[in-house]
Amino acid sequence: MPRIATATEVDRTELLDFARARHRGVLVTTRADGAPQMSPVTCGVDDAGRIVISTYPGRAKTRNIRRDPQVSICVLSDDWDGPYVQIDGRAEVLDMPEALDGLVDYYRCIAGEHPDWDDYRAAMARQNKSLIRIEVQRWGPVATGGFPPSQDQPSQD
Repeated sequence: MPRIATATEVDRTELLDFARARHRGVLVTTRADGAPQMSPVTCGVDDAGRIVISTYPGRAKTRNIRRDPQVSICVLSDDWDGPYVQIDGRAEVLDMPEALDGLVDYYRCIAGEHPDWDDYRAAMARQNKSLIRIEVQRWGPVATGGFPPSQDQPSQD
């Protein structure tokens, strides 16, 4: 039986529950010339319902967000054929030392408790990490790939 594509409309709570369980994404920012710039990222959802991403101050995505905070992220399932969703929002970049508490929250929402928070904080400061936070403004349906529901299905011969 062929797989039929799906597109399930979800409310904000369902969206955040979906994203909370998935940590792979493709972040889309805008280059200075207006072209899209895409970055594969590890992402989480913080307690305020924002998408959070750890990065460095000099990365293209960080520079782009500082210039134009409107971004999109496609949150993907671990399985290539699994469900995904596009989220659009307004991003901000936090640098050290303001990023430190947010980076702790980022780690927790992805991996749980760290065995040594003092060591983690010191490593984040030493690496001069930054944190991207995306305020969710809109989102598409949670979708899966496959044949369009209205298309004639291929035979199983």
